[in-house]
Amino acid sequence: MESELRFSATDLAQTRFAVSPMWEVVTSHRLLRDPAESPLHHRWVTQVRPRVAAAGLDRGWLAELIPAQGYLADFLNPTPGSPFPELSAELAQIRRSRPERVRTELDMLAAWHPRENRSGSPSGSRSGSTARLRLLREAPEQALAKVTEEIEAYWELALAPYWSRIRRLLEADVFHRARQVAEHGSAHVLNELHEHVRWDDGTLTLLRRHCTLSRDQAGSGLLLVPTVFTWPRVLTRITPPESPQLAYPARRVGTLWEPRRTAAAEAVAGVLGRSRALLLAELDTPASTTRLALLCGLSTAAVSQHLTALRAARLVTAHRSGRSVLYARTAIADALLGLQPESIAQT
Repeated sequence: MESELRFSATDLAQTRFAVSPMWEVVTSHRLLRDPAESPLHHRWVTQVRPRVAAAGLDRGWLAELIPAQGYLADFLNPTPGSPFPELSAELAQIRRSRPERVRTELDMLAAWHPRENRSGSPSGSRSGSTARLRLLREAPEQALAKVTEEIEAYWELALAPYWSRIRRLLEADVFHRARQVAEHGSAHVLNELHEHVRWDDGTLTLLRRHCTLSRDQAGSGLLLVPTVFTWPRVLTRITPPESPQLAYPARRVGTLWEPRRTAAAEAVAGVLGRSRALLLAELDTPASTTRLALLCGLSTAAVSQHLTALRAARLVTAHRSGRSVLYARTAIADALLGLQPESIAQT
């Protein structure tokens, strides 16, 4: 099945790119629930899935609103107000969702998935029968506050420790596409987004679509959102009068989880000390104090002391995971170690 989105000169002028933390939330949550998840993200999945399950975040509000396949609640993907919004800004937009829109999208969820509610058990009505969905319908403001609280908890466990790495790749994609627009024009860029996206004579055609997409159903312009966890698909969001959104896999996403080695560790050791340089090198993936002590051959107390100093210097960040804390390297630390991602260096 094909869908066509026609463009006027105004629509083309209103086409823009943006990075969206919430697109990464919804697509990564869906990926974690897929028993045949993409091998591209296996390294991330094996680290994150146990944490999310232990916290019950695989069977809460997000599980209700993001089915394993098909339509998901569109209010979870508000239109970014800037090219690189923070998660907090998108959560504020979700909390401001109009009650009538929330109820309409609950009806759409039930229509797309009439035989089961969001937790996978038989549903007794088109609008869903779980207590969470009833609360969302009857008291949207109260329920949306709970939804965003869960999103924050999920973010802290599943995405925040990796966000520096993910965001760099997404930003590199946006900068690359912007340069391509300047050099070759918008038509060239639209034709290069994905194998299922084709631009020809003022019309954007999406191949293998399960739902229709037309200008009659959508607002003006187009918002293009590079993503990590949509691969190998493209996803759309249509909520008039807002511009339609097209989420596509970012360039070089296949390199995202590759271990990064650095030749600058020795030089950094001369400034920070050998133990702290070693800790930064080992934080290629987030790790706890105990894990770092084992990897580096240091005492837990020594590792804790070094991490405190590295946090104060904004070289690492800390993220609560159940009873433990995971430490992650920041973009500043990556730059210090000379870890210039190929996805940026080659744009």
